[in-house]
Amino acid sequence: MRRIIRSLSVIGAASAVGAAACSSSGSTPAASPKAGAIAPALDAITQADLRRDIFAMASDAMRGREAGTLDEMRATSWVADRAREAGLQPLGDDGTFFQWWPMRRSRLGEGSQISLAGKSLALWKDAVVLNAPMIDIDLPVVYVADSASISQTDVRGKAAVMLLPAVVTQPQADFTIRGNFEATTMQVVRQRSALLARAGAAAVILVSNGTPDQDAAFDAAAQVTMRGSYGIDSAGAPSGSFARPANTGAGAAAGGGRGSRAAPANAPTFWVRHDMLDAARSPGAHLKAFVFTETFYYPSGNVIGVVRGTDPKLANEYVLFSAHQDHDGTRYVVNGDSIWNGADDNASVSVAVLAAARAFVKHPAPRPILFVWQGAEERGLLGSRWFVNHPAVPRSQIIAVLNGDMIGRNNPDSAALLGVQPPHRNSNALVDAALRANAELTHFKLDTIWDRPTHPEGWYFRSDHLPYARAGIPAIMFSTLLHPDYHTPRDEPSRIDIPKLQKMTQWMYATAWIVANAKVRPDVIPGFKLER
Repeated sequence: MRRIIRSLSVIGAASAVGAAACSSSGSTPAASPKAGAIAPALDAITQADLRRDIFAMASDAMRGREAGTLDEMRATSWVADRAREAGLQPLGDDGTFFQWWPMRRSRLGEGSQISLAGKSLALWKDAVVLNAPMIDIDLPVVYVADSASISQTDVRGKAAVMLLPAVVTQPQADFTIRGNFEATTMQVVRQRSALLARAGAAAVILVSNGTPDQDAAFDAAAQVTMRGSYGIDSAGAPSGSFARPANTGAGAAAGGGRGSRAAPANAPTFWVRHDMLDAARSPGAHLKAFVFTETFYYPSGNVIGVVRGTDPKLANEYVLFSAHQDHDGTRYVVNGDSIWNGADDNASVSVAVLAAARAFVKHPAPRPILFVWQGAEERGLLGSRWFVNHPAVPRSQIIAVLNGDMIGRNNPDSAALLGVQPPHRNSNALVDAALRANAELTHFKLDTIWDRPTHPEGWYFRSDHLPYARAGIPAIMFSTLLHPDYHTPRDEPSRIDIPKLQKMTQWMYATAWIVANAKVRPDVIPGFKLER
């Protein structure tokens, strides 16, 4: 931790020097656009810039930009350097581009002690532990042959052992976020654990069946689950603004969540390797476990820059661009690759916002334009939640938020705009500006299905516009939606459709230009409320 803080001091000092160098740039008025022009600096958004930037930001050298690591710090520093080069003025802490904030991580303690039939098990190497934040147990072990045998076996108050069945999984060549060896096996692990818990087991021991797929799934589940859960402290935040913290354990969806469900029956669950099967079935075997939770604080950061407006009367009405810069980092190996680069998610929008910044520097608008690259979105929208409660300008002065998440893939002529349909729609004027920009400039065929409140993905609730919308700020989200490479190591910059990324960037820029030139700030629909 001390080493990380020392690194931040160096980064902050370098940023302050860069900020001084650019503090007088970025707001020189350019010639007025031609009458009727929807966006005057479209030529500042080039495919060459986008290609260069995304191949840098989503390169293996960034190691997937995982929040709470030095890899995220490297990406944060890179974004700040590019923002300075683009001509933005810094609006972070102490005259820098950075807004640092503490991210809280809770995980199972590395000193946890587990033994089965007298054999010690190393946490995450020999045993994946679920549903056990803090336990101290010594239980007799009983073997259950299969799920059909649960009702014939007395498991009450004991540690119930069961061999995992064979699980049909995708080949690694077809690995996706659903159906892969980790996701499918973890689903069975949870199902078996819940069955035994409902039968009265005080703990559950599930044993891999020895197949290569389950060995790979065990290692993958260990890599993901050992990270624990992440959050931010809520002291000083308005009521409700820190709702729905995300758990980034195995199988958990990133982002803001989609409402609460009744918790299933559960018991402390220990998934162990196949070589423990004989020990688990030995007469008189006991499970002993002392498992505890430890909490750490890691720094994460937002990058904040601004282009001042040309109309002094509108100097306190900010149009905000939003992107997240983090991704999944280095995880388990899939097809020989362990770096989850996150080119589309979300380097695509990060570099698009840089391009939009260059356009507004070239030709400022009447209103100021605020650019925020947020950290730790994948941990539960933490950077945007922090910024909303610790804004660089008064929150009442943020009049519109244009957020993007994944804008560089799928059909060249298709896209989506979220925040258009009730109950997600919170501003008619902001939505109208985005639809007008598309109709007059980019001509995407807009998918409306993913914005519906009934959509099973709950996509609207999984990106950084959400905290702004909950705070009553007009907000929309631009996306080209999911694809098979989502949250896999295949999300590489070589797979990005650069011409489409350019068009999506132009669409976001043109929308912001319309809002920044409007006679009045966007409306907020009365009674807007997302919770239901």
